[in-house]
Amino acid sequence: MSSSHVPTRVVVLPGTASDEVFVRSVFARPLASAGFTLVAPTSRSIAGHLAALDAAWEGKPLVVGGVSLGAHVAATWAVRHPERCAGVLAALPAWMGPADGAPAAVAASASADSVDCEGLVAAVAGVEGWVGDELRRAWPRYGSRLSSVLRESAASAAPTSGELRGLDVPVGVAACTDDPVHPLEVARKWVAALPRAALRTTTLEALGADREALGRAALDAYLSAVQPAADHATVDQVTSDQATSNRATSDQAAQ
Repeated sequence: MSSSHVPTRVVVLPGTASDEVFVRSVFARPLASAGFTLVAPTSRSIAGHLAALDAAWEGKPLVVGGVSLGAHVAATWAVRHPERCAGVLAALPAWMGPADGAPAAVAASASADSVDCEGLVAAVAGVEGWVGDELRRAWPRYGSRLSSVLRESAASAAPTSGELRGLDVPVGVAACTDDPVHPLEVARKWVAALPRAALRTTTLEALGADREALGRAALDAYLSAVQPAADHATVDQVTSDQATSNRATSDQAAQ
């Protein structure tokens, strides 16, 4: 594929009650190193995310993506507008189809209850490590809408397996092997359903030291899926400490 036909703008959506600050910390430099420009919308709801993707489309197919809920929304937009989408980066997909008690949905609903009953400060007081730091930074930005945003996410649907089977664009899926909220098995199911997809893995521990580990994993998976000769990946490859330009080394390290 010639460079003149490769989209250079990648629109990436945040996860539940996260924001564009986290998206930039994960994706900006990995995408730039591969010649892409990140667009990180400031939208704060599912409807806002979809509107941001519509607004970003300027008549040429986009690569779209997101983290957790953002991955669901980006894939949903791609399913609805196949002529507008050139590819998808799906980091930490949390479920397929209806939430049906998925860990991330249960966590979002419980967090909403805690925020309503105890307040934001108490709701995140017991969350340790970098995840807790991130929640304490991002959640106040939602103000009084925080609990409703959490509940909206918990009640939302991701694309079904049938919808993903009809999404015939390259899709890079990234998962953390030690993340109980976004199970690796869900990422594997996404890849199994998608016609052109690859999976790369990293860890929450790696993200604690380097947020870009997740961005590199998603981008490496996407670039693998773009290649016409690439296999439909069903084997996880750990890329948390690999440069995206060094796919051969990454593949060997994962075997």
